[in-house]
Amino acid sequence: MDRRTIGIALGGVTGRMGYRQHLVRSLLAIREEGGLPLRDGSRLWPELVLVGRSEAKLREIAERHGLTDWSTDLTATLARPDIQIYFDAQVTSQREKALRMAIDAGKHIYTEKPIAEDLAAAVDLARLADGAGLKHGVVQDKLFLPGLRKLDRLVKGGFFGRILSIRGEFGYWVFEGDWQPAQRPSWNYRAADGGGIVVDMFPHWHYVLEQIFGRVNAVTAHVTTHVPTRWDENGDAYEATADDAAYGIFEIEGGVVAQINSSWAVRVYRDELVEFQVDGTEGSAVAGLRNCRIQHRATTPKPVWNPDLPATEDFRSQWQVVPDNEEFDNGFKSQWELFLRHVVEDEPYTWDLWAGARGVQLAELGLQSAREGRRIEVPAL
Repeated sequence: MDRRTIGIALGGVTGRMGYRQHLVRSLLAIREEGGLPLRDGSRLWPELVLVGRSEAKLREIAERHGLTDWSTDLTATLARPDIQIYFDAQVTSQREKALRMAIDAGKHIYTEKPIAEDLAAAVDLARLADGAGLKHGVVQDKLFLPGLRKLDRLVKGGFFGRILSIRGEFGYWVFEGDWQPAQRPSWNYRAADGGGIVVDMFPHWHYVLEQIFGRVNAVTAHVTTHVPTRWDENGDAYEATADDAAYGIFEIEGGVVAQINSSWAVRVYRDELVEFQVDGTEGSAVAGLRNCRIQHRATTPKPVWNPDLPATEDFRSQWQVVPDNEEFDNGFKSQWELFLRHVVEDEPYTWDLWAGARGVQLAELGLQSAREGRRIEVPAL
């Protein structure tokens, strides 16, 4: 069996997402399968270079997984001719600089989002990469999750008829860090470090809405910091200067209205940490990360409002489960495979830096809407 290699420098691999989803569950998983099958019958083998600031952490991760190549010098790593792709999963405030260095070095780009801290920088990165003739992609993992793939299948199949509205609920209680350790890093709650739920989640909601339902034309948002004081990894109290909750209304082409609540200060009373309910003239669906349930027009019951009597209907039992109909791999791994085929086989790929820039744009306009207390139209890039 022929094996082709491709060199990938992984920035930010010591972080939670960079390590767990991108290294272990994506690239190492591809290697465990013998490489990525290509059209010509060969297999693509990712040769990995771990890049970060902590020599001790990099060495420990490398030894844990039988890797030998790591570096604290990004400039020297990008200068290597055997590196074709640079991937970035650093904190947002460090991302733009690293991506610019990689573009200048002539490397293809794959990156977590948001791709930059503001729209001007995000657009400039996309233009630079295009101008250099480089392939570029942005992680849009939720599109590859089983629940949303089933939802997309329903939309494409015309199940809903005319789609009317979308209601999304995302979030969970992130502990303050005093009496129980927080399950998210403290920089998420400091604006100066690129934290905030709007810059984190609005880019996600943008690609979900845009790619499944249509272009986002306008946004109205209310943003707040519900928990003003948190405790960091050292147990020291700090002021939370970034928003931890956002309540958004997104107007989508065709008259569809999406309402999405995002909060790190909410306790979960739903089946999954994120759920989207889509209502249409012919049917409705509720999709989470893995599951999707539907109720067709012909099987919709006829509730009657009567507050004087207890409810006797089991509303959840009136919905039908959408079958998998296929095996779903890890969403991050699936998108990695598509990007690698895009680089080596020129397969079509739409989740690029321009898509990432539109996500940054929506976050920026959402924050503007909250500051000014008004609806903001989303201009085309």
